[in-house]
Amino acid sequence: MRIRILAAGKPSLAYAKSGVDEYLKRLGRYGSHELEFLKAGDSSSVSAALLERSAGTFRIALDERGDSLVTRAWADHFAALEMRGDIKALCFLIGASDGHTPELRKRCDAVWSLSSLTMQHELALVVLLEQLYRVATLRRGEPYHR
Repeated sequence: MRIRILAAGKPSLAYAKSGVDEYLKRLGRYGSHELEFLKAGDSSSVSAALLERSAGTFRIALDERGDSLVTRAWADHFAALEMRGDIKALCFLIGASDGHTPELRKRCDAVWSLSSLTMQHELALVVLLEQLYRVATLRRGEPYHR
């Protein structure tokens, strides 16, 4: 199963750039993980672009109002989605600085929260990539997730 990440705006902060680079490099050993940056903008234009670019995938919006899952639950969800057989690509959506529109949240297959705190979207991208790496190592029985 391919994992795609669509994020509004490229990271401009040094810590975010290096975190993204580091975790994408690590994830390279664990299958297909694609990251695509969309033009930043207001909530409605970014949400429309995210919906358009993620068509045909299993969409997971990242939003502080979403379901709060522990890492092992992420791993269980990934395994269940792979077993379904009808899902070829999973797509995580990170919105504009003012969040997702209600329409985007409704049209997604799931809405997950990385934290109950409101998080700057560049930091959310790094946290997402680290969690994807953690899930990948957990599923392989590697010691990263103790």
